[in-house]
Amino acid sequence: MTKCRACGANIIFIKTEGGKSMPCDAEPVTYWERKGAKGKVVTPNGEVISCDFSGEPDKATGIGHIPHWATCTDAGRFRTKQK
Repeated sequence: MTKCRACGANIIFIKTEGGKSMPCDAEPVTYWERKGAKGKVVTPNGEVISCDFSGEPDKATGIGHIPHWATCTDAGRFRTKQK
């Protein structure tokens, strides 16, 4: 675990299926998978899933981590500029 250089929040890095390390919030969350949902979660095995973060507890899909860019107060600081 490490801290975000911009906001100081605890983050972890999860290797995605594509082989890149994605910074994610350290605290795991319960999610409900739904294709096309605005929410995103990264599973412990690196799968990025569209999801909702609320629903019936007995129908939850699993537990994952929210990509830190979605919650960081200064996420734009780390975005690369498009050419």
